Amino acid sequence: MGLQRPSEPFHRVYSAPEPPAPARRPKLLKLLAVAAAFAVAGVVVFLVVPGRGGDRAAVRPTPAGTPETPAPSATAAQRIVRALPAPCGTVSEGTVDRTVPEATRRESANSTLTTCTYSSTGSAFRWLRVEAHLYTPGNTPTPVKDAENYYDAQWTQAHDAPLFRTYTLERHRGIGDEAYRWFKADEGQPTVVGEVTARIRNAVFTVSYSEQASGEGGGDERERVCLGKATAVAREVLAALNHF
Repeated sequence: MGLQRPSEPFHRVYSAPEPPAPARRPKLLKLLAVAAAFAVAGVVVFLVVPGRGGDRAAVRPTPAGTPETPAPSATAAQRIVRALPAPCGTVSEGTVDRTVPEATRRESANSTLTTCTYSSTGSAFRWLRVEAHLYTPGNTPTPVKDAENYYDAQWTQAHDAPLFRTYTLERHRGIGDEAYRWFKADEGQPTVVGEVTARIRNAVFTVSYSEQASGEGGGDERERVCLGKATAVAREVLAALNHF
């Protein structure tokens, strides 16, 4: 008996394996991806927004946790004098006693103009006068500008004062926004006057101090004394106005 031939192997038809079904991403991941795309697009648009005047300007967002500094308000930058003090309330009694001992006083006032005059009972030529002008927003849309114009007019008139003989007339720093000092002699009276006129924002005030002239009326020492007293009083008036 011979060897038996093995049976023919069974050949199966080859078919490629089916690809696996794509995994389904959760809906939440899709939503996050869309939101991220919009955020990136928003940053790009924000960086290329044209600036004023048509120029393109890169705008850098403020880092998280860094507070923004607000721009100063116009009111804070341009604080004005709201009201005038009492006409004889800007100078202390001690200053009055040193400047014009045993003085009597006269005063007048309204909402925009106050005057106070201290006159010596021992000399008709020794006196101290404080005058204040106020420009308010209720009376003018440009109170500071109007005060500047009034101050300029006073400065101009001081250069052409026919009733006075001017010894010195000059700008002075350190009192208010602007100021000048004037030492003069009254042509109609035997007196010399030291005067300080100053502006603080929308208010203008003048301090005048008078003494009886001696000799020709002038003199460096007399000028120093009169202007020194007027300047000291002007500083007190300025301090009083700064509280209103």
